[in-house]
Amino acid sequence: MTRRLLARPEMGVLIGALAVYVFFFAVAPTFRQFDSLSTVLYQSSTLGIMGLSVALLMIGGEFDLSAGVAVTTSSLTASMFAFQLTLNVWAGVIVALVLSLAIGAFNGIMLVKTGLPSFLITLGTFLMLQGLNLAITKAVTGNVATDSIRDMEGFEQARDVFASSVTIGGTTIRVTVLWWLGFALLATWVLLRTRYGNWVFAVGGHRDSARAVGVPVTFVKVSLFMLVGFTAWFVGMHQLFAFNTIQSGGGIGNELLYIAAAVIGGCLLTGGYGSIPGPVIGAFLFGMVSQGIVYADWDPDWFMFFLGAVLLLATLLNLYVRKQATRRRPA
Repeated sequence: MTRRLLARPEMGVLIGALAVYVFFFAVAPTFRQFDSLSTVLYQSSTLGIMGLSVALLMIGGEFDLSAGVAVTTSSLTASMFAFQLTLNVWAGVIVALVLSLAIGAFNGIMLVKTGLPSFLITLGTFLMLQGLNLAITKAVTGNVATDSIRDMEGFEQARDVFASSVTIGGTTIRVTVLWWLGFALLATWVLLRTRYGNWVFAVGGHRDSARAVGVPVTFVKVSLFMLVGFTAWFVGMHQLFAFNTIQSGGGIGNELLYIAAAVIGGCLLTGGYGSIPGPVIGAFLFGMVSQGIVYADWDPDWFMFFLGAVLLLATLLNLYVRKQATRRRPA
């Protein structure tokens, strides 16, 4: 029983997350407060929502390096479309959703039609979106950021959906935390209890073998990239309605954090292996590190170094736990 439990993809990161939590609980008194935990969960949720779709894509054997700037693309599209045409902000939200899904579909179709590695395809998409975000924003607004949409029709309703807060037990919780956990439960059910989940594991493990037994490989690959597009849209809408205006250069580098959360959570770079609880815990670990450094009053310039060290140690711990779980017992 213990051996089977240790073999779970998320066990390594769970042990690491507990260690990090105990550490910051001991060295940073502020970290122990419920309000601080709420902030940690918020930091984790915006990363974690993207981490879920990126993890599923990695289990399916692919990467998406455009995920970070795609979040910004969705925000910019919704903001500028609604503001420049003086429309209800929901019109911009819908247009941004269509564009985000289209970007995901483009990546997936290019992958299956050309046979090129997803690394190269999405690197190209990343560079194109980065350039378009800046060039179009400057051409439309005359600035590197969008105009504020706070006073536009539909803003309050959209903010309630994407960027509101709720009070639970006297502690304010951002709605993205609830969305994150809800998406995680849904993704877990899909991955473990549906035919589609079996297909994801199959195409990630061996695409040709999966196709030979009737798995619709093209559909699975394209749909996984579109799922990344959907979560990029959702996180982009949160950023837009939380901050009212968007910088065109945002999102660069975040794609590595999404991938790191999935890898820390036990997803293999080679595909075909992973879980949903793993990247959830991985995102929570990132949130603890980012806020724990602040609460411990450490120099924030060391944040990326500490984050990289946590990534490496958590990955090594995952490897060690997996090896211990699969080691044969002596006869």
